Amino acid sequence: MRQSVSTRQGRRDNSNGERDAMGMTGFDSATFRRVLGHYPTGVCVVTAVEADGAPVGMVVGSFTSVSLDPPLVAFFPAKTSSSWPRIEKVGRFCVNILASDQLPVCRQIAAPGVDKFAGIAHRVSAHGSPILDDVVAWIDCTLDAVHEAGDHHIVLGRVVALEVERPERPLLFFQGSYGEFALLD
Repeated sequence: MRQSVSTRQGRRDNSNGERDAMGMTGFDSATFRRVLGHYPTGVCVVTAVEADGAPVGMVVGSFTSVSLDPPLVAFFPAKTSSSWPRIEKVGRFCVNILASDQLPVCRQIAAPGVDKFAGIAHRVSAHGSPILDDVVAWIDCTLDAVHEAGDHHIVLGRVVALEVERPERPLLFFQGSYGEFALLD
């Protein structure tokens, strides 16, 4: 039997339609991750340059387009991120869509306690954010809004410039592993 949980007007119901007294969902975070892990995501690096000129970056797998008019995109950093507050303070950022051959870049930017940009070639956009070399595409943004959402933030960026750098297959994340897209037709 499948279990489902719905939320209506702030009320959480279990699969029997009964309110869960603690607001619990009836499943744990491991189940949530396992199920959502079946949905592949692209891998991006969000970058900015701090006031002292130092580049800052973070890997995100939760990135999406939001609106065409005005052009808006969104990503969802964890509230525990040490990089996001630094990027937020700058007020602008660049989303770099990684190519499938850029797994080493992804791992370096994601690693804690290292110089994230050591040996990673990049240039600074006209709006002041790092564009990593050899990415599939980049999207330069100004910070439009930040909303709290559980243990994450919803960050809206207003797109000010964007470009496809090299039309290669993007790096993907699926069921806890990295891979690439395979065309079916």
